[in-house]
Amino acid sequence: MKIKALTVFCGSKSGANLSFLTEASALGHLLAQENIILVYGGGNKGLMGAVANGCLAQGGKVIGIMPKLLLEWEAQHTGLTELIITEDMHERKKILYEKGEAGLVLPGGMGTLDELFEMLTWNNLKIHNKKIFILNIDGYYDALIHLLDNMDTNGFMYDNWKDRIIVCPSVEALKPLLS
Repeated sequence: MKIKALTVFCGSKSGANLSFLTEASALGHLLAQENIILVYGGGNKGLMGAVANGCLAQGGKVIGIMPKLLLEWEAQHTGLTELIITEDMHERKKILYEKGEAGLVLPGGMGTLDELFEMLTWNNLKIHNKKIFILNIDGYYDALIHLLDNMDTNGFMYDNWKDRIIVCPSVEALKPLLS
């Protein structure tokens, strides 16, 4: 089944590696070309801005979801197809999960990991069964992948995490998996 809306979790900062911005923009282009709605945090800075602007530049649809408390901090994007303002982070995450048919994680910080692990936990508890992709650009998530393997080896996983998460090294590798 082709994905119609993809929720993307990523940093509101650009990171130290230029490849992060390049791939975020390429992801936005790909989503527009494949007619997949981008659902994301609503910011116009960092990787958030790059993926949204990449999608919009190619005529794609972009839905941003931002809590009131982050309106200024994450520099709310004013050119989106739709911007939903929530009361708090919990409502934001709930709507992000509801609007996307799958989730994808680009490089990011603590907030990105929080969103990834909440989505994984909900998946594990059978609250949803959505595909989850990690875009492991230049090995950014290698340590996390090692940690997941270690958790599995030490008996803390109920299922093989590789059945829940699809790791891709680039947007190009992701492309055939979105349909």
